[in-house]
Amino acid sequence: MAPARFVLHHNPRSRSQRIRWLLEEIGEPYEIVAVDLEAGEHKRPAFLALNPDGKLPTLIDRGPDGASAVVVTESSAILLHVADAYPEAGLAPLPGTLERGRYLTWVCYAAAGLEPALADLVFPRAAPPPPMAIGWPTFDKALARVLAAVEPGPWLLGETFSAADVMVGALLGWIVSWGKLPEPERFAGYLGRLAARPAYARAYGA
Repeated sequence: MAPARFVLHHNPRSRSQRIRWLLEEIGEPYEIVAVDLEAGEHKRPAFLALNPDGKLPTLIDRGPDGASAVVVTESSAILLHVADAYPEAGLAPLPGTLERGRYLTWVCYAAAGLEPALADLVFPRAAPPPPMAIGWPTFDKALARVLAAVEPGPWLLGETFSAADVMVGALLGWIVSWGKLPEPERFAGYLGRLAARPAYARAYGA
């Protein structure tokens, strides 16, 4: 039996959890390599040889035939790579379509807009940054943009669930767990629909 195509270096208390959810949505076998963050395994030479930044998630893609391998880092890049590798899963609009533009916007907005805004909220600066030095919105504005999409819903792309919902939904889950989500009742429908997905249950129940 051929080895699984994807190997995910993983700790459930990291951004790699969103990739585990995505892999469950894909529905193909994958391997997990547990990384003990408290023991500092992500900073040891063997791991740094894979990802010099010493971060999770880190994914090895052995390719469809298992004959070669590439290391993919950064959760947004991993998510895009994996979703595109299995178009039959229907988690990514095809390149060149109008929906592809909306999809890419949401995947990148989670990493480049919502997450930095959350970091500013949780870890405030000693002094405000200079005007125009920061390229992301405030936390409240970032959340409002997400809410404007998911309140009509049911998904970020309307009627179609996509890997963008994995990216944004996993981040919203973090925000909820930290008690930082204002008006949580307005996100309850969207978060409930995500939690009801079998792949979500498999990933977060593992």
